[in-house]
Amino acid sequence: MADKTQRCGPALLRVSVGAVFLWFGVLKFFPTASPAEGVAVRAATKLTLGLLPPDVTLRVLAAAETAIGLGLVTGVLLRVALMGFFAHMTGVFSALLLLPGEMWQGDVPVPTLEGQYVIKNVVLVAACLVVAADEWSRTAPP
Repeated sequence: MADKTQRCGPALLRVSVGAVFLWFGVLKFFPTASPAEGVAVRAATKLTLGLLPPDVTLRVLAAAETAIGLGLVTGVLLRVALMGFFAHMTGVFSALLLLPGEMWQGDVPVPTLEGQYVIKNVVLVAACLVVAADEWSRTAPP
């Protein structure tokens, strides 16, 4: 049983995280359908120094999340999808610093609902670390 779990576990994690990314990415193509849309756009706008209009930023985020999700679900260009995932998560977690008034309740380290939405992504990061370790171990020299 443990052998089968070790063999299938990374694939299950890959597909699960991919499905979440695909779902949330597609939602962003429909204005106001994603509850994270506002925070995502505001954080990305700060990261890009406001160089892109909010509607373009939202479409870029939607396309990136959808592409990452497809890559994870299918396993096609998996390494590219994983690199995109980790880059995207860096941007997601930056919201905790870039938007402190939206992420934290006052001066204490108690997250708001939006902050909790960001922080829960540590589980996705942990899952993709397992997927990445599995993927990179396949081609590691002996």
